[in-house]
Amino acid sequence: MARMTTLTRIACLADDSPKAQAAYAELAAKYDFIDIVGKRTKPDVIVVLGGDGFMLQVLHKYMHRHIPVYGMNCGSVGFLLNSYHTENLLERIEVARRATLHPLVMYTRTVDGRERQELAINEVSLFRESRQAAKLRVSIDHVVRVSEMIADGILVSTPAGSTAYNFSAGGPIIPLN
Repeated sequence: MARMTTLTRIACLADDSPKAQAAYAELAAKYDFIDIVGKRTKPDVIVVLGGDGFMLQVLHKYMHRHIPVYGMNCGSVGFLLNSYHTENLLERIEVARRATLHPLVMYTRTVDGRERQELAINEVSLFRESRQAAKLRVSIDHVVRVSEMIADGILVSTPAGSTAYNFSAGGPIIPLN
């Protein structure tokens, strides 16, 4: 007997690639998607069609809405994504293993005292704005990790980001946790 699904409001977002757009058209013919762009409607899940970069973009854009995201690979690597299949989508989403990503919170303060806060899923990068090297101090979890560094910039990765960087450099896959 088929399992009953509790998913009734599903949004689907696809990147601009021909492969993702074709996948969207194929899925939209089978499933009744709701519009999330510019709406206050809260879907039960967002289905993302594209590559890892598009998945990260969607996660960043919608993280404040606390909506589960289920990605299907229509890109090249697809490390953060499930395989693309049209059949049993609702059931696959229901039984999918959840992975909770905690965004990295970056606080910056310039020498003139201006402050800014941003959230990141993959990494935070900071680059100099002049021809001179930047003088940086890095604190992670309120602990000074680098008291002074003079460089062109710095990149701090989340577990998802460090996994991607390690993989792209030919290293092993590192678990997200």
